[in-house]
Amino acid sequence: MEQQQGTFRREIKLIDGVMLVAGTMIGSGIFIVSSDIARNVGSSGYLLLVWILSGLLTIISALCYGELTSMFPKAGGQYVFLKESYNPMMGFLFGWTYFLVIQTGTIAAVAVAFAKFTGVFIPLFSPDHFVADLGFLKITTQQVLAIVVIIMLTYINIQGVKYGKWIQTYLSGTKILALFGLIAIGIFVSNSEAITQNFTNMWDAKKVVMENGQLVERLPISGWALIVAIASAMVGSMFAMDAWNGITFAGDEVVNPKRNIPLSMAIGVGLVSLVYLLLNVVYLINLPLEGIPGGPTRVVFERGIQFATDDRVGVAAADAMAGHTAVLLVAGLIILSTFSCLNGLILTAPRMFYKMAEDKLFFKRMGSLNKNGVPAVATAFASAWACILCLSGTYGNLLDYVVFAVLFFYIFTIFGIFILRKKMPDAQRDYKAFGYPVFPLIYIAMITMLCIILLIYKPQYTWPGLIIVGLGIPAYYLFKRSGKQNI
Repeated sequence: MEQQQGTFRREIKLIDGVMLVAGTMIGSGIFIVSSDIARNVGSSGYLLLVWILSGLLTIISALCYGELTSMFPKAGGQYVFLKESYNPMMGFLFGWTYFLVIQTGTIAAVAVAFAKFTGVFIPLFSPDHFVADLGFLKITTQQVLAIVVIIMLTYINIQGVKYGKWIQTYLSGTKILALFGLIAIGIFVSNSEAITQNFTNMWDAKKVVMENGQLVERLPISGWALIVAIASAMVGSMFAMDAWNGITFAGDEVVNPKRNIPLSMAIGVGLVSLVYLLLNVVYLINLPLEGIPGGPTRVVFERGIQFATDDRVGVAAADAMAGHTAVLLVAGLIILSTFSCLNGLILTAPRMFYKMAEDKLFFKRMGSLNKNGVPAVATAFASAWACILCLSGTYGNLLDYVVFAVLFFYIFTIFGIFILRKKMPDAQRDYKAFGYPVFPLIYIAMITMLCIILLIYKPQYTWPGLIIVGLGIPAYYLFKRSGKQNI
């Protein structure tokens, strides 16, 4: 592989940054995860509360990152923030986990969702259609399509940031306008029966209890059980809210980064939080929250939000609103949404891997730019691993697995603001964290409690993520001391 030939090019303006943040955040999650949230909390009030809490926490974290970005407006983003706040090992542990699970796992999950909704138009792409059976591994047409779209977007982004930026800005703008159109239609054609069912006793929380795919009971919950239910439900909403910080990885490619990166995050996160809340209102005024698996009559309405087919609550709501034509339109919107989300993910994160390699804490070849000013090797490596993850499990598995690792490092990054205020009191801060120190402390306390609950009640996904972080410690010393960085 040839050495660095190009340099980063400042191509990303404010509107591009906003669309990068918003477009990367809005993938498939908002159209799917409300079903699982509804099963956990069992009431319209708490469903909306979960989304409100997730939005507020994400806005707080974005405002905090504004201060960090104003101090370090360079490529690398969160990796640099952690390295400067703590030490190189902490930065490496984040980058290691981001490569193995967070970014690549999110790419895989969104790519699988892209393929799932493409199956609405082309039934060939289905989890029931196999192209290979290796015994220990069965490969479906759905997985193949997910891998193909990752490879295609990787190739486009390697040609230069202007191409990835163009795709992101125009497709993200289109899908946001389409989402507001869907919201307007959903409010206009609302269903009075759904409204009555959902808002008569909107704070009566009931957790769904299932056995062998059958509904056993709806268990009333309150107190600590309700807190646990809300925390478990927030796995989905926080996943849907994530990826807002990707623009920080591309600091060297943003025009006036000290101004435009914080503004992009604040505007983008605020816009997406509003869209998500309004979409859930649309779901609740067109479908009953409670349902039964495979309802015998008016199937979409009988299934409700809780048991929408394959959890595709966005499609179910469209069906209830305007029938099959609306289903196709929403499925097309989701395909567009996941495509632009994938593009944003593939565009941003390799810049961090490039920075790690430049610091001699990752594979040396990732620390080069091609003639187009793009870290092509880092982009290809990350996408290759994401393709492997596409074969590793279901959408739900990857979702749970990614969220814990993300939240774990957000806690340390936000706490880094306090450390840097002590460590670098005279450093230039063109922007300071809003509501410091109260808001950052609220964020740290709430996310820490959420992580503890997930460790206790979802150990099958959270503990493996923690183990991967721990494995990064010996990996750090291997890269640092044994010359692995020269690979």
